[in-house]
Amino acid sequence: MSKALYIAEKPSVAQEFAKALKINGQRRDGYLESDTSVVTWCVGHLVTMSYPEKYDMKYKRWSFDTLPFLPRDFKYEVIPGVQKQFQIVKGLLNRPDIETIYVCTDSGREGEYIYRLVAQMAGVKGKKEKRVWIDSQTEEEIMRGIREAKDISEYDNLAASAYLRAKEDYLMGINFSRVLTLRYGNSVSNYLSSKYQAISVGRVMTCVLGMVVRREREIRSFVKTPFYRVVSSIVLEGEKFEGEWRAVEGSSYFQSPVLYKENGFKKKEDARGLIQSLSSVQPLSCTVEKVERKKENKNPPLLFNLAELQNVCSKLFKISPDETLAVVQELYEKKLVTYPRTDARVLSTAVAKVISKNISGLQNYGPAADAAKEALSMGTWQTIAKTRYVNDKQITDHYAIIPTGQGLGNLKGLSLTSQRVYETIVRRFLCIFYPPAVYQKVSIVTRMGNESFFSSFKVLVSEGYLKIAANSFARKKASDTEGRAAEGKSEEDSEDVACDAALLGALQKLKKNDILSVDSLNIKEGETSPPKRYNSGSMILAMENAGQLIEDEELRAQIKGSGIGTSATRAEILKKLFNIKYLSLNKKTQMITPTLLGEMIYDVVNCSIRQLLNPELTASWEKGLTYVAEGSITEQEYMDKLEHFVRIRTNQVEASNYQYALRQFFDASAQYYKKPERSTRSASSGKQGGKSS
Repeated sequence: MSKALYIAEKPSVAQEFAKALKINGQRRDGYLESDTSVVTWCVGHLVTMSYPEKYDMKYKRWSFDTLPFLPRDFKYEVIPGVQKQFQIVKGLLNRPDIETIYVCTDSGREGEYIYRLVAQMAGVKGKKEKRVWIDSQTEEEIMRGIREAKDISEYDNLAASAYLRAKEDYLMGINFSRVLTLRYGNSVSNYLSSKYQAISVGRVMTCVLGMVVRREREIRSFVKTPFYRVVSSIVLEGEKFEGEWRAVEGSSYFQSPVLYKENGFKKKEDARGLIQSLSSVQPLSCTVEKVERKKENKNPPLLFNLAELQNVCSKLFKISPDETLAVVQELYEKKLVTYPRTDARVLSTAVAKVISKNISGLQNYGPAADAAKEALSMGTWQTIAKTRYVNDKQITDHYAIIPTGQGLGNLKGLSLTSQRVYETIVRRFLCIFYPPAVYQKVSIVTRMGNESFFSSFKVLVSEGYLKIAANSFARKKASDTEGRAAEGKSEEDSEDVACDAALLGALQKLKKNDILSVDSLNIKEGETSPPKRYNSGSMILAMENAGQLIEDEELRAQIKGSGIGTSATRAEILKKLFNIKYLSLNKKTQMITPTLLGEMIYDVVNCSIRQLLNPELTASWEKGLTYVAEGSITEQEYMDKLEHFVRIRTNQVEASNYQYALRQFFDASAQYYKKPERSTRSASSGKQGGKSS
């Protein structure tokens, strides 16, 4: 009797498939079996690309003579530590009674790659292979995925892009790391008085290093500039409010060179001069020139993708992106949330049709039970497909991270941080079924002589979704701050001043040409701020947006798909940069800074392969992989471009000679560090080969 084989990426996932398939058969060594089905698993990657010395022992020694290394056919091998499981999987894949193979690895590029390598090494032939593509690990979703499984050939383009991504990282990593180490490794190690220093570079990690170093140098070179604003203190029915002077058209200072900006002076004496000229007429008063009242709706934010969740968790819980990924992966495996490695922040129309199931399940989740009940009773879920929260065009592999409404019993066994991350995901999800928050805005322009003063007020008149946005564990005083962080917003997002009901009532009565008394005119001193350092969350957002830290979610949507790395790899890339001591992470603040070694590597790359530091170029490589996955360009076209890039740049570095210039750059950075950081030879450099000559 023929059987079906289900191959998952991890043992825990295989267990969920076995439960869904009602496999009560025996647990064997490395698989589960019943009368009709067999379930087995990989343990992450079972197969990897071979080191250059497996092609020829001459490549073991790092030498200019063997560069660039561009093999015609790539070699692969089973990872030594997982040989046993590979042999078990290989045996099952080729078992005569196995007729159909259901590929149940993670639904994404990397999951596709994991299986394709195993099938390639196992020599699978003559079997039906079907791809199971699921968005969560609930029993219902697993069975849907099996039912609707497509022939694996439909994912050949995705597999091609996965192979190319690995080849790209391999070829750039090996060729550029070797050639830079051979040419400049001694310059780095001699300067640091350390042992042999391998220079580790990569398509994505070097670009990220460049972003951090450039930001640090911008901060260092920043010179604070003082500026002086003039404000009026205006009296209204016993209340006071401020007006900010601006040099608009008609002002005596319009476009004057003494201005820092439209609303301030470079020198204090000029601000005093303005106050003196305005104070010539006593008592001080102003005329209302313009009053504008309007209501402003603030919509709930879009749902979480992985980058947005990592950004929010960095702010709320001070955890790093790889910790966030580990937490949300655990929530996924416990059936609590949908697939985490997603770039989408919207739902699909198919999911929107059945979204009431997710909400219904959350009625049993204590911290948000009332919110879920209210969301259901309002009935907005019935028309959610017509809103900005549902858009099939903005989804590539998976829709946004949302709660499944299931698996709630698993919450008790999770860490406090995991429980809090789950609540954050739940609240972001439920918010989209609530109405917008409504603010009353009042904008006033007052005049004193030729000079205009501006005031703006904002009062929340209807909470809308905000009443459920803040987490239950937030301290009362911090709840607004936390709510803003959970929405991915900063304190500086709003220039409007909050005001109480009494002042708002008085403002509502104001009309044009009213004359108000001015209590005083004052100077407010400020100074320009340096750029902010990246924290682990803002770094992930900057990577998602090709090096631009874009807070505005609509702008982010416009350049979607142009990021550096992918949602699945960004956290791991940052972690590697911390591990090889190119970057430092302050665990308390999650702030990222370069090390001296990191700055030195930046200078080496900046002199020799500057393109690796360019976020837009790095993003364009990622976009190219997307084109391969979509079938827009062929695998060969991409490979030709890649080999040309590697060959040209490798030869350029070999011909370069920047040792003298680099010494000056190293000196310029070293002054900001107490002492040179002694660097030990990394394990990875040991694997790659011998010393540079």
